[in-house]
Amino acid sequence: MAQAIILPKLGNTVESAIILAWHVAVGDQVRVGDLLCEIETDKATLEVESSADGVLLARLREAGDEAPVLSNIAVVGRAGESFTEFTAAADGANAPPPNQSVAAPKISAPGDATFSPSLNLRRGGPGEGSAPISPRARNLARRKGIDTAGLAGSGPEGRIIERDIEAALRERIKVTPVAQAMLDSGDFKLADGASAASRIGKTDLVPAERTDAVSAIPLKGARRIIAGRMLESLRTTAQLTLNASADARALGDFRRRLKTSDETLGLRDVGLNDLLLYAVARTLPAFPHLNALFENDTIYQHAAVHLALAVDTERGLLAPVIRNADSLTLRQIAAEAHRLAAACRAGTVQPDELTGGSFTVSNLGALGIESFTPILNPPQVAILGVGSISLKPAQLDEAVEFLPHIGLSLTINHQVVDGAPAARFLQQLSANLAQIDLLAAT
Repeated sequence: MAQAIILPKLGNTVESAIILAWHVAVGDQVRVGDLLCEIETDKATLEVESSADGVLLARLREAGDEAPVLSNIAVVGRAGESFTEFTAAADGANAPPPNQSVAAPKISAPGDATFSPSLNLRRGGPGEGSAPISPRARNLARRKGIDTAGLAGSGPEGRIIERDIEAALRERIKVTPVAQAMLDSGDFKLADGASAASRIGKTDLVPAERTDAVSAIPLKGARRIIAGRMLESLRTTAQLTLNASADARALGDFRRRLKTSDETLGLRDVGLNDLLLYAVARTLPAFPHLNALFENDTIYQHAAVHLALAVDTERGLLAPVIRNADSLTLRQIAAEAHRLAAACRAGTVQPDELTGGSFTVSNLGALGIESFTPILNPPQVAILGVGSISLKPAQLDEAVEFLPHIGLSLTINHQVVDGAPAARFLQQLSANLAQIDLLAAT
């Protein structure tokens, strides 16, 4: 009996996903657990496995199509079996015409299988070893001819990720530092006679051809979803941004002391951004109107601070959430922030880790940005932008000195938050940052 393959539920807030690529064609034999396709949400890239044994009778969505969660995306059954009941409700189904049957495969006929939609991390197939491997890593390994059998993964639970393949590639092809810098510039490429088995130096490179070609890049995948949500944010909220700066002397001094602290304390890896997240988590409970969501003409104020942090990745901006940040220690906040950021960049972050935030922090200070206008992440009513540390004139007694200050930009939804309460939050946050060592002792 033919069975539908559905797009599984992807967390509590994800309503649809885009089919990135199919790994099987109509007529191919599949078994439970075989990789069928890769999908992408605005939060993560995931894989869908077969929940049935049999022949792939139809693909109801093609690469580039957006499908709602729990909708049919494919049909598996016996060769020649009817599957019209699954295609009737699927728009744009890519199936053979009704009078055309799929040829029987040359392997044994499939048996019956119990339907159970799955969404799992796929392990390497034949020749790829048994360790779990991310889609990006698998694709890179295939393009570069890297055998992943026996390769140790550095991702969660030993999962092979992109940087593991890149490391293996560097081991296979030895390039001098000068030659690598020339290749990275894009001005040079490997000469035709360069041997991958030998150490590649400057003499193995030739100037790369320069063209004035224009690349047309369709807006698709996560970028398309992010673009739509950013535009919708500006369309549906009354955004107001307040700019301030905080004395950063204590931040710098405390960070230096942590860096040289006793290793057993586990605080050496705490960075400036971790200190900022800690200060925000400790400041927000006194300002519940900012730690809130606005949906359906109702304001939902949170007692706990679920702090989202913006993370820059190759796929775009992600915002994983530190749950109950107001009850965590500085070390716990730093550890969780580092774990979530690493998972986002490796593509292993879970959909539920990207939902449920009550307030967001976006830090562009490391890139030299002094202040900016962060865009709200609805239904949240506030987002804090953090800028770089720069010298600002300040009056001390009767003298004027240049002191380090950190830029703070708070965007609020003016529909439900007024400017004065938002300004008081910035004022209190600035005071807490100016005495971060005392705040951390509470």
